[in-house]
Amino acid sequence: MSLSRNSILTIISILLLFTFVWYANNNFTPYAVRIWENTAIFLMLAASYNLINGVTGQFSLEPNGFVAIGAYVAAILTLTPDQKEAMFIIEPMVPWLKSIHMSFLPSLIIAGVVTAFVGFLLGFPVFRVRGDYLAIVTLGFGLTIRVISNNTITITNGALGLKGIASYTNIWWCFGWAVLSMIIIMRIVYSAFGRAMKAIRDDEDAAIAMGINTFWIKMAAFVIAAFFEGVGGGLLAHLITTISPTMFTFFLTFQLLIIIVVGGLGSMTGTVLATILVIWGSEILRFVEQPMNIAGLHIPGIPGMRMVIFSILLIVIMIFAREGIMGQREFSWNWLFNLFKKGKSEA
Repeated sequence: MSLSRNSILTIISILLLFTFVWYANNNFTPYAVRIWENTAIFLMLAASYNLINGVTGQFSLEPNGFVAIGAYVAAILTLTPDQKEAMFIIEPMVPWLKSIHMSFLPSLIIAGVVTAFVGFLLGFPVFRVRGDYLAIVTLGFGLTIRVISNNTITITNGALGLKGIASYTNIWWCFGWAVLSMIIIMRIVYSAFGRAMKAIRDDEDAAIAMGINTFWIKMAAFVIAAFFEGVGGGLLAHLITTISPTMFTFFLTFQLLIIIVVGGLGSMTGTVLATILVIWGSEILRFVEQPMNIAGLHIPGIPGMRMVIFSILLIVIMIFAREGIMGQREFSWNWLFNLFKKGKSEA
């Protein structure tokens, strides 16, 4: 079987990316490596969120709930029985969970599968409504998961959360899952299945008239997104090494919503660019919160100032690029080669 030119270029690009990961892991500061790890995790979360919101056109606000489920499942599976006994001081953990202990990769996959199953069950009631109503229902789901994690003390340890989670997540795990999720999601987007998703986004009633089973297409997008959001939650839990219900507020969903809107709803290329912009932009702007002397004028550090400036920059981007950085366009090798051919013909 011979590979096409575009497939070879894609493989070379992935190898170059992992060469960068190797270089970053050996030469960057721990702080810079941590930011790249966050970038890769948020890229996976945002790409999967864009599949349901941007590609399928279903305004859903569920990510914080799915990420929380994945984080708790993965963390509970990797904690040792001794850790669970020492940690659950208010009420002991339920016996059937206390004795379970797994390595990292199986726990991540199970976290994704459990989250996908919850997404499957949730899909039946939520896809009975559309538009703003769907957003309200899924927003309520995220709030419900937070309340459940606060009150199921024998499983989640309640408000105390889970601490001492093994620090398994590193830059290789983060980029490995990010690349895998992007490949799978891009393959779906460019398949007949993906075209059906876009048909639902553009006009659901017309898609129904064309014989597309819109319910199961939306359900499939929801379940796939839930799987990767669950895995992302597991990666976050083992990166931060402590989780509690306060971590999974609507702000997490809001961050992902900013990324997919700034990048362009339905554009995975835009998602990559916007994830780097949002994660690194908010970190680079930390210097504005430090005390400064400008032309003899002392300006005290103002906590939160970077978020104000960052919000203004996002508003400017949305004013001048209302469809996001990429709109619904995608980078492709054919586009790049046509650009070179056009440049040569004009020269």
